[in-house]
Amino acid sequence: MKALLFIEADGEKAIGGSLELISAVKSLDAEGTALIVGNRSVADNIAALGMPAIFIDSAADCDTLTEVLSEIIKEQNPDIVLLANTTLAKDIAPRVAGRMCLGCVIDVIGMSKNDDKIIYTRPAYGGTVLEHIEVEGTAVITVRNGSFAKPENASNAGVIEKKIEIPASAVKAKIIDTVKEISESVNLEEAQVVVAGGRGMGNAENFKLVEELADVLGGVVGATRPPIEDGWISRAHQVGQSGKIVAPKLYIACGISGATQHTSGMSGASYIVAINKDEDAPIFEIANVGIVGNVTEILPAMITEMKKAKEKIK
Repeated sequence: MKALLFIEADGEKAIGGSLELISAVKSLDAEGTALIVGNRSVADNIAALGMPAIFIDSAADCDTLTEVLSEIIKEQNPDIVLLANTTLAKDIAPRVAGRMCLGCVIDVIGMSKNDDKIIYTRPAYGGTVLEHIEVEGTAVITVRNGSFAKPENASNAGVIEKKIEIPASAVKAKIIDTVKEISESVNLEEAQVVVAGGRGMGNAENFKLVEELADVLGGVVGATRPPIEDGWISRAHQVGQSGKIVAPKLYIACGISGATQHTSGMSGASYIVAINKDEDAPIFEIANVGIVGNVTEILPAMITEMKKAKEKIK
């Protein structure tokens, strides 16, 4: 079985979700090849992880990437094409699949082999159910961040440079300028620790406890929709269906009831701690540790103890 990985970069580094694709390929016992466009240093880093890499020095706009990926698929003829489930990938994947008459599954969180077939698992209906999908022929798949582990270093697999001529007529849209918002500095998807607050925090002053605990733990602040709508924190911090999908090692839910719209965005966390005064809150059903009590009393105690623990480590 052959797999083609599209590796997406952020500056000089491959994004975490793209790195996880290497582990995904290994879990399937597949033969993989990575495609990197526009950044040779990223290609070298991927090769150092034991994944043969193809490097193409080309523009990174959506139209060009669609052309490049389509040509490499024709050349490599893989059984599966993997991309991280990013905004860019969700533009490219259906275009490539439609152009080449391939199957396409978005937001996959698990893959397993059944004889010679691969079963793709993805959340549906806001994460309330999991559906298992089988695709005939080659499939273009986007994989949710946090679904697989980051790969370890391995023997260098080498980089092959290729050139692909992109006709000018293929580029329908060009990026003239990029305006960065504050959300660019809120990297929830890559965070190892997320401390999130919900309506149960009560007010903007209390919500600062969430921010303080996140700071002490070296984590990132998350939020449900109500705190954002009330202006306690910017929309860049929203986790859930209409926000960002996160999969940190530790997720602390403060004053969050656990509505599906929110939990569908954080259920991939490795360890979940929930604090809520309602012992019947749905969040406790998915939490590894549940603390029943007033969050405005519990958080100051947690912050104090975490600070003491950090001092001992020093």
